[in-house]
Amino acid sequence: MKSPEFNELRLDTIRREFGGFNALKGISLTIKRGEFIALLGPSGCGKTTALNCIAGLLSLSGGKIMLDDRRIDDLRPEERGFGMVFQNYALFPHMSVAKNIGFGLRMRGVAKSEIDRRVAEAVNLVRLQGQEAKLPGQLSGGQQQRVAIARAIVIEPPLVLMDEPLSNLDAKLRLEMRQEIRRIHSSLGSTTIYVTHDQEEALSLADRIVVLREGEIRQVGTPEDLYARPADVGVADFMGYRNRLAGKIVSRDGATARIDIGGGELVGLLQGSFSGDAAVVALRPEDLSTDMTGGGEAGSFGAKVTAIEYRGSEFHGLAMTDQGTELHFSSHHRHGVGERIRLRGMPERTLVFDGAKA
Repeated sequence: MKSPEFNELRLDTIRREFGGFNALKGISLTIKRGEFIALLGPSGCGKTTALNCIAGLLSLSGGKIMLDDRRIDDLRPEERGFGMVFQNYALFPHMSVAKNIGFGLRMRGVAKSEIDRRVAEAVNLVRLQGQEAKLPGQLSGGQQQRVAIARAIVIEPPLVLMDEPLSNLDAKLRLEMRQEIRRIHSSLGSTTIYVTHDQEEALSLADRIVVLREGEIRQVGTPEDLYARPADVGVADFMGYRNRLAGKIVSRDGATARIDIGGGELVGLLQGSFSGDAAVVALRPEDLSTDMTGGGEAGSFGAKVTAIEYRGSEFHGLAMTDQGTELHFSSHHRHGVGERIRLRGMPERTLVFDGAKA
């Protein structure tokens, strides 16, 4: 099974309005053949709207969608020929696994011998051998999702669209299916656009991540780029930098700065240009830990533990600064609720943004 070849899908300033609400505000994006693209963002950011516009389930309010040199936004969904995997599987409960998978081929009038061949190939690809005669209700959630994926790819589409396909699965199944989706994508050499609100899912699956917020693209880059170099505080927040502290730059040394956050200080890396000394410091919980060295004020600050829990290899806790900011931290020591601690960030993983732009 091999996906049809094309060079690129291009979104050209596409807009979608619902009444007076502008869900997509003129986004542009070029996707190359064979890429795995994750559309990442919080609820209401426009990622599913964008996917539905690409699929043809929603019409555009403006802009255009091009597949190579062919405009496709005026085509019906079935004329675009894309494969779609929905959040709720959308399987026919009265049809067997094999009939569910072959449904799109039957609707296209494909000969039975060819349907049987392609269904068998798809079943092998998603590892559902021996389940062909079962009904969806006899399958686990993970197996049902595999059927939905097989149904999407059996038509050999130029593009596979996935709308939060793992959100209904438990944590263990989500991890397993992530690996399966990436394996299937690689086996087919297909192009995939995948909608998710889970940054870990996007990081593990995608070649490039597109972060959307309020109907606009905030950043496009590789998982490594977005993990280490988010473009602004909003992207950083969504990429796992859950801790944010307001402060003031007190000294600089090249790209490194020392920030007074009140009651202590942090050292971090300057991100972009600055219009003054106001700063916002962003850290991930795993990069903010308790300082057990007794080294005093340099590069650390005081806080009070408000909650603590054990997560196997280490403790994760919540603490409140004297200024009333709640922070997530990690520690190899169990701290008691109400205990005064000092927290220290890893300078090479502490990001400093312009406070005037935050």
